[in-house]
Amino acid sequence: MTVKYLIVHCTATSAGRDFHAADVRRWHKSQGWSDIGYHYLVDLDGTIEAGRPETQIGAHCAGINHISLGICYVGGLATDGRTPTDTRTIQQKAALRALLARLKKKYPQARIVGHHHFNKGKACPCFDADHEYADL
Repeated sequence: MTVKYLIVHCTATSAGRDFHAADVRRWHKSQGWSDIGYHYLVDLDGTIEAGRPETQIGAHCAGINHISLGICYVGGLATDGRTPTDTRTIQQKAALRALLARLKKKYPQARIVGHHHFNKGKACPCFDADHEYADL
């Protein structure tokens, strides 16, 4: 698979609510998907959990899955559960940057973008990933 994009997502869950790859996998499978849609999930404490293998096409961004990897952090909504907000913890910010730096070295031609880059109707990942990771 040629990786042209590293797409950053959020789970669109309330700030501080702890979820893991097993939870997201269950949500996605309940929608009829074969597996979790993302390749990586970054937990609140900064733990990076594997989702789909990098060699497997993801299910995270319609029309772009075959040329991208999906990287998702837990959160993205204010405590009201509705308002898009950058809820990343300090640990998540550090883990996301380290993961993206590693992936960028592995796929130097890949561009790091937020999900909203391809889906203008979404706030996901609720921060400007394109700008924040421009130095990688």
